[in-house]
Amino acid sequence: MNGEIFNANPTVYASKRSARKSKFEAGQSLWIDEQYQPELSSESEVEPIDEDEIFDLIRSIADPEHPNSLEELRVVSAEQIEMGDNHIMVEFTPTVPHCGMSTLIGLSIRVRLMRSLPQRFKVDIRVKPGSHQSELAVNKQLNDKERVAAALENSALVETLEKCLEPVGGPHSR
Repeated sequence: MNGEIFNANPTVYASKRSARKSKFEAGQSLWIDEQYQPELSSESEVEPIDEDEIFDLIRSIADPEHPNSLEELRVVSAEQIEMGDNHIMVEFTPTVPHCGMSTLIGLSIRVRLMRSLPQRFKVDIRVKPGSHQSELAVNKQLNDKERVAAALENSALVETLEKCLEPVGGPHSR
């Protein structure tokens, strides 16, 4: 990135850890374990996923500018996730209205969910209405398949993205 810090002094909140640890937080695979493959009664039976599980996947994403998680900065919360049949809508709130990292934050959320969820889910990522001066442009970038694919071909951007996807406090934290 260009080295400019958009919010030099963000408000940091304590994480609200749920009593239940997600598979991701426990260091387990999010995919079906080879040792444990329960019999499904029919091919159409799928395990339901709820808002809390989605939140568990994205809460530990690192902010690109600060050594804090998106949850600690209140960029994401469980209340900002809506679920439909096979549709997930994640809303996030940038820390400042002129945040230049909003697209990277949204892309981090999208990539974490793309890597973690079955392909049957359609995921929409949106900036909270009224929270960013370029809300429409950011939303358009984050939900355009071609733009997302092009962004993921940029090796420098992917390297930055991978750093954001490392859990805050993990072995390779900044």
